[in-house]
Amino acid sequence: MDPIALQSPALRYFLEVVRCGSVTEAAERLEIAPSAVSRQIARLEREMDTLLFERRARGMVPNAAGELLAAHAKRVRQDLDRLGSDILALRGVRQGQIRLVTTEGYAFGFAPALIASFRREYTGIRFSLETGSQHDIPRRIRDGEADIGLTLSLTSERDIRVELRSPAPVMAVLAPGHPLAGKRSLSLAQLAPYPLALPDRASTLRQLLEISCSRQQLVYEPAFTSHHLDALISFAAESGGVAFCGELAIRARMRRGEVVCVPLRDREMNERHFEVQTLAGRPLPEACKAFVAHLRKEIQN
Repeated sequence: MDPIALQSPALRYFLEVVRCGSVTEAAERLEIAPSAVSRQIARLEREMDTLLFERRARGMVPNAAGELLAAHAKRVRQDLDRLGSDILALRGVRQGQIRLVTTEGYAFGFAPALIASFRREYTGIRFSLETGSQHDIPRRIRDGEADIGLTLSLTSERDIRVELRSPAPVMAVLAPGHPLAGKRSLSLAQLAPYPLALPDRASTLRQLLEISCSRQQLVYEPAFTSHHLDALISFAAESGGVAFCGELAIRARMRRGEVVCVPLRDREMNERHFEVQTLAGRPLPEACKAFVAHLRKEIQN
């Protein structure tokens, strides 16, 4: 095996094919020709004297050797990221980059406001923000695509360290003038007659709703469905209907008086938790540590 192969650009192409499962898609993300990706993968396999993928009709899947190499490459990349951050810290320079991945509900109000308030003190820190599903976020952290995940969770995840965990009950989201907006708490039975704005059936929130309604033998029919939380909230605010969300995701809209949140009494709707996730066993760069501390302070306010 040639150790130099582990430092070549071919390794970056290899990781992109692992991530995409396709040479063509990896080439599109890398903005190069597919033939160039194929040549680099073949070169890497030749220099390491082993095949790294199982070639299938619908793509490529890393074999046992490929899985080992991918795990090693991700660790090396994370170590280099941390090394760069630590060197900057020794020089007294507050610089670096934090890669966030969040569920959509936190991407449009909560996370940008959090980043903005953090950068008032740490002006040299740069951010990137991507969205993903609750199931996808732990994978992105494990694969080294993100440093910190902000998500909702019902269960623990393999190789994920939970930096912060806080109850995130589902609440009813109503326009301030809605007939039920002044209630201290509500039940799904009280809300079912109103126009409901709901996410698709793949979402955890929708699944909890269906479990609770099934247990109570409640029948409901959504008036509006969407993948986008912001659209659901806007529909409820404008239609006199009801959407469902955690308070944290729409805190800014509540402060502006656009909507109100009312707690739900139904047991299943109180079993979610907000989590700040990082990779277990990975020492966090100083910038990430500072951001987690800032996030914890904001959550508690």
